Amino acid sequence: MKKILSILMTLMLTAAIASARDKGGATAGEVKDVNVSDAMTTIKEDAIVEIVTTEGPITVKLYGDTPLHRDNFIKLAESGYYDGLLFHRVIKDFMVQAGDPSSRDASANASLGSGDPGYTIPAEIHYPQHYHKYGALAAARTGDAVNPERRSSGSQFYIVTGKKIPAAQLDVLEKRMSDAPKQQYWRELMKTHADEIRNLQMNNDREGLEALKQKLIAETEAHVGDMSLPEQLKQDYTTIGGTPHLDGQYTVFGEVLSGMDTVEKIQNSETGRNDRPVNDIKILSTKVIKK
Repeated sequence: MKKILSILMTLMLTAAIASARDKGGATAGEVKDVNVSDAMTTIKEDAIVEIVTTEGPITVKLYGDTPLHRDNFIKLAESGYYDGLLFHRVIKDFMVQAGDPSSRDASANASLGSGDPGYTIPAEIHYPQHYHKYGALAAARTGDAVNPERRSSGSQFYIVTGKKIPAAQLDVLEKRMSDAPKQQYWRELMKTHADEIRNLQMNNDREGLEALKQKLIAETEAHVGDMSLPEQLKQDYTTIGGTPHLDGQYTVFGEVLSGMDTVEKIQNSETGRNDRPVNDIKILSTKVIKK
């Protein structure tokens, strides 16, 4: 890590000075907040919903510690919002996606994937507690460029299939997870010391820059300790699989309790343009079993 920070110090001095002058970026556009009804609660209890599709039933658990996503999904399920919607995007060994309201009775050539109820949901990302294991239920969203807060679609969701992950690949992910908060803390330190860095550069004081670099490295190492992936996460990714590259970027708000055989049928369906199944796969109904 010290070597990484040393390299970053050299590469990011100029950027740090520029960042220190920046008061913050502008948003790409105003987004509507999720309409949290009076019925929604902050009690951290799991809920259970059955999703009946043309390929069979899928029963999902909605996590109690993602209450905005849990209660929104329950609201949509109880209102019949999902009834008749398609699994409009299916990618084998990755995920199956549904929830676009414009997919209801959509023509074969219709462009799908951008529909929503008119609002987004604040991110409830709890990583590494919740992660993209096989059978995980997560919220779709637009990309970081237009959605830096990583707010979720108000209705679109996906179920993870993915692949089994080699242990060596998980070791790399573990190192990245450990390094990321250190790099973030390092950037903040450089913003704080931007004036000092600028003065040292103007005076061509290489010894001073090196001394400051070592000081900031030591402070970063002392403030941010190493992190490790939970053993259950490692076991799940190596034995049942998933899509770990999505972790920490999308809200995982539930998991499949039963019906992965149905999900397998969906992911193995023939697809055409834009990963849409050639033969429509629909959600027939949704039923809240427990809330």
